[in-house]
Amino acid sequence: MEPFLQIERDGAVVIARFNRPDQMNAITGQEQCDEILGFCTDMTRDKTVRAIVLTGAGKAFCAGGNVKDMQDRAGMFAGSAYDLRHTYRTTVQLVGPALYNLEVPIIAAINGPAIGLGLDLSCMCDIRLASEKAVVAESYVKLGIIPGGGGAWILPRIVGNARAALMTLTGEAIRADKMLEYGLVAEVLPADELLPRAIELAQSIAANPGHATRMAKRLLREGQSMTLPGLLEMAAAFQAASHLTEDHLEAVNAMLEKRTPSFAGK
Repeated sequence: MEPFLQIERDGAVVIARFNRPDQMNAITGQEQCDEILGFCTDMTRDKTVRAIVLTGAGKAFCAGGNVKDMQDRAGMFAGSAYDLRHTYRTTVQLVGPALYNLEVPIIAAINGPAIGLGLDLSCMCDIRLASEKAVVAESYVKLGIIPGGGGAWILPRIVGNARAALMTLTGEAIRADKMLEYGLVAEVLPADELLPRAIELAQSIAANPGHATRMAKRLLREGQSMTLPGLLEMAAAFQAASHLTEDHLEAVNAMLEKRTPSFAGK
């Protein structure tokens, strides 16, 4: 069987696609979760990767969990309450944090439905763009379950408590115009322009030194839970490291010499 994640590379930009279009890219097993975890580890280790685009093959971004398996109490939804708890903690509950803590800036290009866990995973990315055809839902309560993969933590941080409660407690879907109004996505685009725009934005990020974008991302992440003095201490350490890189000096020289910089990742 083909890998769940289809990976392409264009220079310093990596494009990853959930690749089960016949299943709306639903996440159905431990192997798929392990692929995503391995991908995040590989991307963090590879300092030549400076930006990532995550999207879905076919008409969907990711439909979340497999509802048929829920009905049959099979696959990830088999076993006792203890078994289910253990499965969640060792599969989907590892995936969200892995995407959230991924060092490389990552853009979610929401090309179609992003439902339940699919929405939560898109929210773990740094920037979200949506097709005009996209629809998202924090739909767990519609199935008599609760957000199990981190949605109750990340969604209020993006859209605010009131809108997160509205989405979570009704489970109702929202379309692209509402996503933009909520601040859930940065841009809404025609379907055929979504991926090119996401790649363009990724290339714009990748044009900067990788150490700077990775550490800037880390500051944004840590700043959500740190005090200002603590964050400034962290920033001072990161800044000191940045000033002593060759890429920083190259950036300064290129700016003063009015030329395009050439970064070596050093």
